Amino acid sequence: MQRNSGRIGAGQFAKNEIQMKNSQIYFVLLLWTVLLGTACNEASFLEENPLDFYSPSNSYQTYENFESAVVDLYAQLRDLRFNASDNARAHFYGTDIMFDARESTASNRFGDYNITLNATGDMTEWHWDRLYKIVTSANTIIDRLPDGSLTEGEAVKIAAEARFFRAFAYRYLVYMYGGVPLLLEEVTSPRTDFSNTDTREILDQILDDATYAAENLPEISDAVDGRLSKLMAYHLLAETHITLGNWDDAITAASVVIDDPETALMTERFGSRAGEPGDVYFDLFRVGNQNRSSGNREAIWVAQMETDLPGGYLSSTSNAGNSLERNHAPAAFTLQDPDGQPAVLGWRSDLNSGGRGVSFLQPTDYFENTIWASDFDNDIRNSSFNYIRDFFYDDPNSAWFDSSAVKYPGPNLIAQGWRWYPWLSKVTTPGRHPAELYADPELGLLTSGGGSTYTDQYYLRLAETYLLRAEAYLGKGDPDQAASDINVVRIRANATPVTAAEVTLDYILEERARELSLEEDRRITLQRTGKLVERIRLFNHHNGDEIQDYHALWPIPAGEIEANIDGNLRQNTGY
Repeated sequence: MQRNSGRIGAGQFAKNEIQMKNSQIYFVLLLWTVLLGTACNEASFLEENPLDFYSPSNSYQTYENFESAVVDLYAQLRDLRFNASDNARAHFYGTDIMFDARESTASNRFGDYNITLNATGDMTEWHWDRLYKIVTSANTIIDRLPDGSLTEGEAVKIAAEARFFRAFAYRYLVYMYGGVPLLLEEVTSPRTDFSNTDTREILDQILDDATYAAENLPEISDAVDGRLSKLMAYHLLAETHITLGNWDDAITAASVVIDDPETALMTERFGSRAGEPGDVYFDLFRVGNQNRSSGNREAIWVAQMETDLPGGYLSSTSNAGNSLERNHAPAAFTLQDPDGQPAVLGWRSDLNSGGRGVSFLQPTDYFENTIWASDFDNDIRNSSFNYIRDFFYDDPNSAWFDSSAVKYPGPNLIAQGWRWYPWLSKVTTPGRHPAELYADPELGLLTSGGGSTYTDQYYLRLAETYLLRAEAYLGKGDPDQAASDINVVRIRANATPVTAAEVTLDYILEERARELSLEEDRRITLQRTGKLVERIRLFNHHNGDEIQDYHALWPIPAGEIEANIDGNLRQNTGY
């Protein structure tokens, strides 16, 4: 890895500035040659005032300038969460609910914790760089607001969004890496003096930024699809107060989200496929159903995805973004029938094949079976529309056509069980892939360009806020109220209500798995609650033997420590 001076400051600053600076160099050198030896006012001469290109000094002037910078924050977070690389699914792999189906030593799929969580590895640096890029971008926006030509109202709106993104980035950093450097100002020159910050100070800063955002972001009814509202900030406040043990404050903040007259769980069929077989949970993940403009009152914040549009993030010719379908859906197109003959037509856009899956991200036995046991047949989250548990050979030329591959597995599935496993339909768009992806529309056969999930994606649904408030009530010592909040979610799912005596933190984590699988950052939730190592040892037999206590935190990238020669950036214990 290339070393530089003060990577958090200089590295991120350089990424923002170097393109703008390069265009100045030739001009300045030429001007210096022409004027060298002539009398001039050195101070005036050396003052750069670019007129025909953007630089830091003229890029943050108008409201439009700042709005563009804020939109880039949205783009950065979207890429952090939905990038096509395995790095972006770090919070699914190697948890209590998912593991690397191939059980490989691939460094980015948690096939082995000791390989993936390495101070010199790609995974830890990838996240560190992107999270600090969000922090430094937000700091630049905040620090340059006083010099811009914005109205007071415009400046407050921009600051509220920027401060939320700074808080949200530190939410990841503090739970993943622990006491990281806390940057609250724009870095304008190389620094080599960064040091660790106490985690309490970081959490207090998250509260401060999120409070400002909650007070100044728009109401959810006034927020454009994809943009922040105050309710997302209140949810972040509730989560952070729980970490700090401020139970009443957490309950108050979560209640603002839950009690808002514009929010409610969706309990009836709705949206683009409401007239087809399915259920309301299935509807939540169908094309066009994620945003409030579609009638979804459960959505609090949704990442916007468009196909084949500039900035839309999705492509009909490649799985360049949000390739969750590819990673989680199984490679059913490879299956042989019991005679060892090809028995599958190919990649199909249906609930049988699931699109263009390649079998990387497989459910643990705990998530596949254990957590559904008491309500296996009635919880709609485990229905045949939402958790696909069988595959039927679909090639009419096979003697086993329309037979179950689970009941009658072929030799390659017997030899390599990863070729098919139960999977979640929320990662695919059955019958609704982009038209350009169909090699044979009549059969629903897809081209090799598939693998992305072609829907907008939730950052937050109201169901999660109910489960978060339940966690706060439990922490306060009120299991009755905790059970009440959990049961709002369970009743919508047609699951048996939980009793107060059954409510524990582990039960809440179990309910989050049922409701929020492959939506929430599962690893972050387990790190936040201090349950990561314990639950992986209990429920993930693929990673349970190798995970160590110190894996509860990630290593700080070695290059960051080496570069900060004037600071005291200490490595986390165990690395």
